[in-house]
Amino acid sequence: MDIDIDMTRIPRHIAIIMDGNGRWALERGLDRTFGHKEGMDAVKRITTDCSNLGVKYLTLYAFSTENWNRPAYEVEAIMELVLNFFEMDLFHNNNVRCRFIGDFSRLSENVKKKIKYMEDTTAMYTGMTMVLALSYSSRLEIAKAVKQLAQDAKDGIINPSDINEKTISERLWTNFMPDPDLLIRTGGELRISNYLLWQIAYSELYFCETYWPDFKSEELLRAIASYQSRQRRFGKTEAQVEREAMEGLE
Repeated sequence: MDIDIDMTRIPRHIAIIMDGNGRWALERGLDRTFGHKEGMDAVKRITTDCSNLGVKYLTLYAFSTENWNRPAYEVEAIMELVLNFFEMDLFHNNNVRCRFIGDFSRLSENVKKKIKYMEDTTAMYTGMTMVLALSYSSRLEIAKAVKQLAQDAKDGIINPSDINEKTISERLWTNFMPDPDLLIRTGGELRISNYLLWQIAYSELYFCETYWPDFKSEELLRAIASYQSRQRRFGKTEAQVEREAMEGLE
C-alpha cells in the first residue's frame, strides 16, 4: 500500500515506546527473550528508515526503571543485547550518532563501559542522533532536576524567582535535543508508561496494535502521515495557526 507523506514536513524528533516484544514471542511459543532479540532487528530497520527520511532525533524507550522488576534472566538478556548492540554497522553506515539517557547507577560496569564506548565512537557522526532511554524514568528525571535546582538556589547559583520551564528543561537528561514532535507506541497499549512526561507536553501521539518486532517501514510512514494530517496549535486557535501559515508564505 502506497502511503504519501510530505518530505518537507518530516518530524524533527520521533520518540518511540517499543512495546510488544514479549507478547510477540509468547504468541509464537517462544521465550520472551526471543522477542527482545527480534526487537533489535526492528531498531536497526527503523533507525535506518528515520535517518533516510531526514529525522534528526530518534529516541527509543529500551528499558525503564520499572523493568528492573522483571525476571532476572530477562533483564540479563536485555543488557546482553545492549552490550552486543554496537556489533551492528547501523551507526557507521547511516552517519548516526548514538547517545543514552537514564539512571545508570544500577547498570553493570560492563554496560557503563559499553555506553561510553558507543557514545565516544559515534560522536563524530553528523546525521541523525539516535537516543536509547536505558534504565529510564521520567518522574525520576524530573525529581533529579528539581533537586539540582533546589541545591543551586541554596548555593546562590540561581535565584528561585528565575526558575522557569527553560531552567528545568536545561537540567533534564534530554537537554541536548528538542522535544519530540511525534510519539509512537507499538503493541496496542494506550498509555505513556513514565516516558518523557515533561518533553511530550505538545507532542502528537500515535498508537498502533503492531508489536515492535513487526513494526516495519510501512507502519512508520503511516504514523508520519497521521502526524502530518494534524494541525499543531500549541494552545492557539485553528484560525490563528492558519493565518500565521499564510503570513509565512508572503
